[in-house]
Amino acid sequence: MDTTPRTHSDSIHVRVAPDELYAIVSDVTRTGEWSPICQECWWDAGEGPQVGAWFTGRNVVPERTWETRSQVVAADPGREFAWSVGKGYARWGFHLEPGDEPGTTTLTESWEFTRAGLEVFIERYGDDAPNQVENRTTAARTGIPATLAAIKKIAEAE
Repeated sequence: MDTTPRTHSDSIHVRVAPDELYAIVSDVTRTGEWSPICQECWWDAGEGPQVGAWFTGRNVVPERTWETRSQVVAADPGREFAWSVGKGYARWGFHLEPGDEPGTTTLTESWEFTRAGLEVFIERYGDDAPNQVENRTTAARTGIPATLAAIKKIAEAE
């Protein structure tokens, strides 16, 4: 199986200023409001949206429920919030850029399924690894636009 990292990203225009939108997307406890798979997240005691902070997420799909541990790897208010899942198996993040109009933002969500993550899938799933990887890739490709649309709706209503 090919272990070249897989990536996907998409963007949306939001009628909310970057700092205000950052406050929303960096609050992982709100993830269940917009993610089609991650139903809830919580910070480790005393943690928050800062580089090095850890949080746990609970993911739910029809076939199973599982939890992941993630660490914040970028926390630049108004610009970027990102985290690494497990031991660098995947990287998710939000990049924010001021929009063309004052008080607006171009929000980009990105995903990378890293070489380390792909190697773990090969070890864990054996001959079924390609199917499992394709399932995760499809989930990211369909989930990112859905997530962005939900964040836009929430942010513009607040």
